[in-house]
Parts: sequence; C-alpha cells; structure tokens
Amino acid sequence: MTNTHQAVNRVSVIASAGVLAGALCLSVSAILVKLAGVDAATTAMLRSAIAVLVLVPLARAEQLRRGGLSCRGIGWAVGAGIALGVDYAAWTAAIYQVGAGISTVLINVQVIVLPLLALVVDREPITMRFLVALPLMLPGISLVGGLWDTATLGGNAVTGTLLGLLAGVGYGTYLFLTRRATRQEPGRLIQPLAWATASAAVTTTLIAPFSGGLHLTGISASSWVLLVALALLGQVIAWLLIHHGSIRLAPTTTATLLLIQPVLALGLAAVTLAEYPTALQLTGAGIVVAAVAIANGPHRKHRRKQRPDPTTPRTPSS
Repeated sequence: MTNTHQAVNRVSVIASAGVLAGALCLSVSAILVKLAGVDAATTAMLRSAIAVLVLVPLARAEQLRRGGLSCRGIGWAVGAGIALGVDYAAWTAAIYQVGAGISTVLINVQVIVLPLLALVVDREPITMRFLVALPLMLPGISLVGGLWDTATLGGNAVTGTLLGLLAGVGYGTYLFLTRRATRQEPGRLIQPLAWATASAAVTTTLIAPFSGGLHLTGISASSWVLLVALALLGQVIAWLLIHHGSIRLAPTTTATLLLIQPVLALGLAAVTLAEYPTALQLTGAGIVVAAVAIANGPHRKHRRKQRPDPTTPRTPSS
C-alpha cells in the first residue's frame, strides 16, 4: 500500500510540475504579443495557424503509433478549439485595451469555470481546500493585474474587462473539453491538440472581420520571429505540458496551479520590458502563491483515493 501511495504521489508531483511548466510558457505569451506589435485579430489567427504546421506531423506520427482519434474525440477537440479561438480573439484584443498584465489576470476566471463545468457535467466534486482558497485567489489575481489601481486602467477599462472575462470563459471551457477528450482516449495527446488548434485558427479567422480584419502584409521579420515563438511556446509546448498534467489531476488542482501564470508574467515583464510591479501587485502575487499552496499543498496528510492514470495500461495480477 505504501508503494502504491508513493507511486500516486509521484505521478501527482510530475503532473503538477508539467502544468506549472505550461503556465510558465503561457506567461510569456502576453509579452510576445506586445513585443510583436501585430494587431489583435491577426495575432490570434497566426498564433494558431503557425502552431498547426508544427502539430500536424507530430499528430500523424502519434496516429501511426497509437491509432487515430474516434469521431467523438475529434468532435470534442473541435469544440474545444472553438472555445480556444474565442479565448484568443478576446484576450488579444483585451491586451490592447487594458494591457498585458490585467488581461492576463482576467482570463483566470477559468479557476471558477473549469471546476464548475467538471462538477455539473462529470460530477467531479469540488474539494474543501479549493473552497477555502477561492476567497484568496480572486482578490490576489485582481491585485496582480492592477485592477484596484484605477489610474492605470484608462478609458477602455469596461470594454477590455469584458473582453478579458469572455476570454476567461473560453479558456476554462477549452481546458474542460480537452481534458475530457484526452481522458476518454488515453495515449492520444497530440491529435486532440492538433484538431483543437486547427479549429481555433478557423474560429479566429471567422471572428476577425468583426474585430478589425486580418492584416498579413507589412509584418516585419522580427515580428514574424516573435509570432513563431508565440505559437511554439504559447500554443504547442504550453498546451502539451498542461494537457499531459491535467488528465492526472483534479480540475480544481489544474485551475489553481494555472493561477501562477499572472505571477510569472509579472516577473518576466520586469525582466524583459522593464515593467516593474507595484507594492499592490507584489502583495497580490504573494496571496496567489499562498492560495495555490493551500489548495494543492504537499503537506496534506490524508488524500482521497485518486483515479488511476488513464494513460497507464493495467497489468494483470499474478
């Protein structure tokens, strides 16, 4: 029994590390968007379209090795991609309305959306630790984003905030749908992401005419390099890491671990853009870290029995 518990804990630690690494990659996204300086609609579309070029050969290799997705699995992935496309279109526009920091914070309403969808659809319980930590999470991420500093919001605060919240709903829905699809078809990680990313590219293209249109000419070489980096880090690598970890964790655990993203974005913005955090933002960062520790702390003495890893084949007992 001890060995079993140790193995479960080891899987949980590795999965959590993967989600945190994915959050680190995502935290770079807003900075890359800002540095690229390409309009919101074009950035949202190219982020997905460039990633598709990388994911298709990887997905094909996985298909040959493990078999293809079922029609149902493809349907889940396409639905997830639509949610992701809405997320990207709204979030990228929000960056230009209220800034990278605040928009990155607003999308973290996923911390409520993902567990609620898992509760309503899959009957996955919300843990008491999550409920205790939630009152800390929300003010913490609002402090990190500077939402309490009205002088920094500007005249587009309402529009930018609504766009950021819409992005957060899309973000949480995407996390739920991809987690569900991947758990139902074990061993197939890249194919769902490839279908979802292609769906997101189509969705952002369809949304583009309503948000300024696509402008594919006049993009500088340096901006193309930054957009490729955005696609690789913020789409391919980030989501492969997060999907690999999230199927092995409770939805509340995944949602709260991803709250580290705006905290990491603060540090990276200070290093790369010389955008130094205020005292309130540093306070918020500390609150977010504390909330994540409360919700997912390794000091828990009693854990509920976890589901077996769906990607690990069962071995017959001797």
